Amino acid sequence: MSDAFDALFAPQSVALVGASDDASRIGGRPLRYLREGGFKGRVLPVNPKRETVQGLQAYAAIADLPEVPDTAILALPASATLKAVEDCAARGVKSAMIFSAGFAETGAEGEALQARLTATAREAGMRLLGPNCLGVFNPALGYYGTFSVILDTALIAPGPVGIVSQSGAYGAHIAHLARNRGLGISQWITTGNEADIDVAEALSHMVRQPDTRVVMAYAEGVRDRDLFIDALETARQLHKPIVFMKTGRSAVGAAAAASHTAALAGSDGVFDAVLRQYGVHRAATTAEQIDVAYAAASGRFPAGDKVGIFTMSGGFGIQLADDAEAAGLDVSPMPEAAQKELLALLPYAAPRNPVDATAQAVSDLDVLKACVRPMMAQGGYDVFTAILGTGPGSKTYADPLRKALMEALAGHEDRIRALTMSAPVEAVRRYEADGFLVYEDGSALAHALGALAKFRRAFERPASAPAPMAPLALPQGPLSEAGAKALLRQAGLRFADEELAATSDAAVAAADRLGYPVVAKICSPDIAHKTEIGGVAVNLKDAQAVRAATEAILARANAKAPDARIEGVLIAPMVQGGVETIVGVTRDPVLGPVVMFGLGGIFVEVLKDVTFRAAPFDVPEAHRMIREIRGFPLLEGARGAEPADIDALARLLSDLSRFAAAHRDGVIGIDLNPVRVLPKGQGVIALDALIELEAS
Repeated sequence: MSDAFDALFAPQSVALVGASDDASRIGGRPLRYLREGGFKGRVLPVNPKRETVQGLQAYAAIADLPEVPDTAILALPASATLKAVEDCAARGVKSAMIFSAGFAETGAEGEALQARLTATAREAGMRLLGPNCLGVFNPALGYYGTFSVILDTALIAPGPVGIVSQSGAYGAHIAHLARNRGLGISQWITTGNEADIDVAEALSHMVRQPDTRVVMAYAEGVRDRDLFIDALETARQLHKPIVFMKTGRSAVGAAAAASHTAALAGSDGVFDAVLRQYGVHRAATTAEQIDVAYAAASGRFPAGDKVGIFTMSGGFGIQLADDAEAAGLDVSPMPEAAQKELLALLPYAAPRNPVDATAQAVSDLDVLKACVRPMMAQGGYDVFTAILGTGPGSKTYADPLRKALMEALAGHEDRIRALTMSAPVEAVRRYEADGFLVYEDGSALAHALGALAKFRRAFERPASAPAPMAPLALPQGPLSEAGAKALLRQAGLRFADEELAATSDAAVAAADRLGYPVVAKICSPDIAHKTEIGGVAVNLKDAQAVRAATEAILARANAKAPDARIEGVLIAPMVQGGVETIVGVTRDPVLGPVVMFGLGGIFVEVLKDVTFRAAPFDVPEAHRMIREIRGFPLLEGARGAEPADIDALARLLSDLSRFAAAHRDGVIGIDLNPVRVLPKGQGVIALDALIELEAS
């Protein structure tokens, strides 16, 4: 076994430490599941109190085993776990999973015990899964290293769905729901407290498995930012969808996550945006996660966004059309010629899209075929959907209906085909065998189809390839606005021409050179928020106004911030026009340096209309970022206004992201506010800059 995950998922031999003869106990379930699953490897029960366990020879200690197992399952209380890890390390075991809770999630004492587990394993080169986890399973090999009760009634069939979950209970629940939906599982892993192997590493492994077509993931937080992002990008390049459940949206949820697995949740808005950045679908509910994974499990995606809807009920058709459009799909009407052809044949039909054959199609299935055939041949639809109601469950109608539908769709096997229907599971499975996605709820169907289209768009785009930026020598201590701008100019950012003046005479001279009107701002590394001390004066139209404003600003600074280091007053031209935006960098505790973008003023202050990206990213990704905000139409030129220079804005965002990535350890945050996006072809200008540096 050259790889830790080979040892975890495909061991040739496994030791079960704490093995129980009682198949209902934590130490007994894995042995029972391994035997029922037909696992071909050697199973070595360890129990000092028994000679046999469930019919297999037992051993008193790990040291007594006749061979070194590839992996060990530790089904022991927390108090006995450290000794077992030490014994495994001494014997040269490659990996071990720990079921027991009672470690970092319980407080300082448990955290210290967990740290000792990790140190012991690392010193020996042994990998740990858990503690506080439900283990792994690999149905194709009959390998079930878990005590989950979902296997009590039936084992899991092999299939295309990989599951990675920090929470054992959640991972088990979605495996159970996937099984009920007819989905098999390639591999399943729960990481628990993540003393060693974390969700990022598990995800990186899972997306690379040949038998995995789609991954369902659950996380409360992420420890290894770089590996996590690499796993997301690897999945995107391999065209493997990830359907992610990330909890901790609220402050209460984030606190609960921290107490559950000692994981830091980070900013939910940042996490959400980064998932979008890498083409990951974030599910809002468990039902949605299953619905989207089910749709993606075939590995097929629509060639485009156009969806055709066939219905025998106008109301249901309209509802599905609404839901499809809300999901980002294109419910284009049938071509005019095709509509006329249908009306000539069926004067009572509604031929637009949805194509409503009315209840006449129930009694005459030739009507159904007459509607569906031109939809497929002339409609240009990438996805075909039909609303069948309870028909597929009818004893007299089910078979003729299915036969007619298949005849109508013949020759168009390349299209995604999906149904809403309510029928017994056997009927559903027959339609699935014919290549249909089957949903009972139309809204769930539309949402899942929209997710498939988004996956396709994410898979089609090339990898983001920002040019690396050579790190700059960061100055010591806090920076004034002038110092921040000088540093960012080296990164390619553009600012207005401005001059630093120590006296009112120098300020007037600067204003004369720059041209009126001007702005005057206090410049100090110790005054971050200039307006709070009255340190800004705008629209100064002549020398007298500049002189008075400069003297007043310096006087207020000395009075309100007597200990501040004053570099002088910045004199800058009054930049007007364009669209006001805000750009910034923050260092998320989970996802590291991220760039924020939004429109300024009320849009950011009240509406919170902002989006994020993990740094670094290239210009095309910056364009996608800009288009995510609700206020984007203002940049396009709403109500007759000139379009803004979106290309220049995208270059600014990308350059700032490269700077943030190159200085991730030294820069805590950057605030460019406001940034004026001038009319197309005139560029962008950041009017103010603030940088917070790590203390030296």
